[in-house]
Amino acid sequence: MNTTDPTPSAPFTSADYAARMRRAVAEATRAGLDGLLVMPGPELVWLTGYRPTAITERLTVLVLAADHEPTLVVPALERPDAEGATAAPGLMIVDWADGEDPFARAGALIRADATLGISDSAWAMHLLGLQDAVPGTSYLSLTQSLPMLRAVKDAAELARLEAAGAAADATYEQILGVRFAGRRETEVAADLARLLREFGHEQVDFTVVGSGPNGANPHHEAGERTIEVGDAVVLDFGGLMHGYGSDTSRTVCVGEPRPEIRDVHEIVRLAQQAGVDAVQPGVACQEIDRAARAVISDAGYGDRFIHRTGHGIGTTTHEPPYMIEGEEQPLVPGMCFSVEPGIYLAGRFGVRIEDIVTVTDTGARRFNNTERDLRIVE
Repeated sequence: MNTTDPTPSAPFTSADYAARMRRAVAEATRAGLDGLLVMPGPELVWLTGYRPTAITERLTVLVLAADHEPTLVVPALERPDAEGATAAPGLMIVDWADGEDPFARAGALIRADATLGISDSAWAMHLLGLQDAVPGTSYLSLTQSLPMLRAVKDAAELARLEAAGAAADATYEQILGVRFAGRRETEVAADLARLLREFGHEQVDFTVVGSGPNGANPHHEAGERTIEVGDAVVLDFGGLMHGYGSDTSRTVCVGEPRPEIRDVHEIVRLAQQAGVDAVQPGVACQEIDRAARAVISDAGYGDRFIHRTGHGIGTTTHEPPYMIEGEEQPLVPGMCFSVEPGIYLAGRFGVRIEDIVTVTDTGARRFNNTERDLRIVE
């Protein structure tokens, strides 16, 4: 039964979108950019509320710059949808018809020598078309030029992430009662997807079920392997709820675990706790990775922890900031990211434990609160 509230605390308002566009322009200016070109994808939704019903070869681009009003360039046949979905005051909509040159229409809004940030999701044909239309322009990806644009969440965004985390927790509690032994990984993955939707997710992005030796592959997709008694099983699942992401991992054991599985699981549990405990405003992202990694290295498994400790989450399930060595970006209250250390023993089993946390004024608050001790399933 669905025990979570599928209704977000408050809808985003036209003032929210207007403030985000102003913030984007201000941050672009501070970064030395002359403007931003935002294509269909998470940034466009975050800035305007508009998500095109179909991503096609037809150019759609939001042009943001300090010297003119925000302007959304859309195909004429999609203008009614754009007008109905966008509510930001001051947003102009310019359309172009099939047979016209969309790049000339968008290029009229761009200065000839401009340096622009552009969505990572931009099609190459659109970027090349803009370069031809406005010679002398140069472009940087948004991840490269403004990696922290969406990193700090406001209260309404935090409420959505918290609700998504609670729905993922409810999914985990329910999956513990499902039979594992004798079933294929794909069958358990289907149960996870069904439960995520029952608890309010509109989109399921991944349902990793890594049993036995498959658990030693961090990105294993659920396969046709039959789960056996004695297997450690890595469960990693999430998606979007109210447009914001969930992502949690727990490792369970089918029947009584052998001592090695218990020992490795406890090391990972302590590493995950160390990573969460390291979260403080002003601390560099890499310190979260160092804290978790030190526990695993001290236990003799340093070479078996083969990925970063965490990634940001918001309107996508993977986004900046990243908890990885070399990332010196300081943590700021409102940032949200995963803390997910793991140990992977090739050909045998793996263990990963993951929570989403947000930075507060005094430390970290978890959005995932299910038990982290090793749970036994049938």
